Amino acid sequence: PAAAASPRPETSANQADVLFAQMMIPHHRQAVEMAELAETRASDPEIKKLAARIKAAQDPEIVTMRGWLARWGAVEMSMTGEHAEHGMPGMMTEKAMAELAAAKGAAFDRMFARMMIEHHDGAIDMARTVQAQGADPKVKELAGTIIAVQQAEIAQMRKLLQRL
Repeated sequence: PAAAASPRPETSANQADVLFAQMMIPHHRQAVEMAELAETRASDPEIKKLAARIKAAQDPEIVTMRGWLARWGAVEMSMTGEHAEHGMPGMMTEKAMAELAAAKGAAFDRMFARMMIEHHDGAIDMARTVQAQGADPKVKELAGTIIAVQQAEIAQMRKLLQRL
């Protein structure tokens, strides 16, 4: 029959899926920026290892989400301006990022952990939203990964803060 021969749509994405990718890319980019600061400013080896893991996990996720947006014909959202600071849960202000960049040693370690906990909480909120409202199974799968990984990292950072 003709129906069987027609190609299936490449994606089952809806607006929630698109918005998730559009918001999570700059969100992840900021986390990577924070993690890169840890390479030269952190003094605690566990903070440095955690930051390296965050960067290693989130850089490939950015690439994946950029691919989705391209397939969906959607544009990538800017990380600057009001969207970044007020439209996305957990995003740090430019002032907070400047303060983190200026910190070193133990002060950086504590600030990094506190800020990244808040940042991760925001990402988890966005991931839960897309799991509830999204349609694309691959998007929901990535959201589940983000939730699991970032919850574990939050627990690790909370433990670290007790001794930092």
